[in-house]
Amino acid sequence: MTNLPDPSYDAAYYDGVLPKRFFAWVIDAALIFAAMILLSIFTAGIAFVLWIPVHAVLSFFYRWTTIKNRSATFGMRVMNIELRNRDGQQLSDKEAALHTLVFLAGAMILIVQLISIAMMIGRPLNRGLADEITGAVMLNRPA
Repeated sequence: MTNLPDPSYDAAYYDGVLPKRFFAWVIDAALIFAAMILLSIFTAGIAFVLWIPVHAVLSFFYRWTTIKNRSATFGMRVMNIELRNRDGQQLSDKEAALHTLVFLAGAMILIVQLISIAMMIGRPLNRGLADEITGAVMLNRPA
C-alpha cells in the first residue's frame, strides 16, 4: 500500500510531469556545467584535466544534497516538481543516495539511460529506472 496521490483521483499531481522532468534536467545540467567551468578556472585547469571524475563527484553531491534536503534539485524546484518515496514523504538520505547513484549510472551507460527514458514514457506515473528501484515518484509540488 502507498500513501502517494492516486492518479485516478488526483491527476493534477502527475499532469505535465514528464516534460518538466526534461527541463529540470536541462537546468541541472547547465548548473553543473557552469560549476565545472568555475572549478576548472579556480583549480588552474586541474578540474578540466580530470573532467570525468570531478564531474561525476560534483554531479553526485549536487543531486544527493539537494534531493535529501528538499526532495528536489534546483531544476526540479524551478519546474515545480519533487520526488516522493512510496510513503508519500520526501526521500531520506539513503533513498536520495540510491536514487542519485542509479540516475548517474544511467547517465553514464547509454542503454540504461534509454531504458529509463522508455520507462518514463511508457509506464504509469512516468517512473524511470531510478524511480522504480527506490520506489520514488515525481509529482507536481502541492500548492
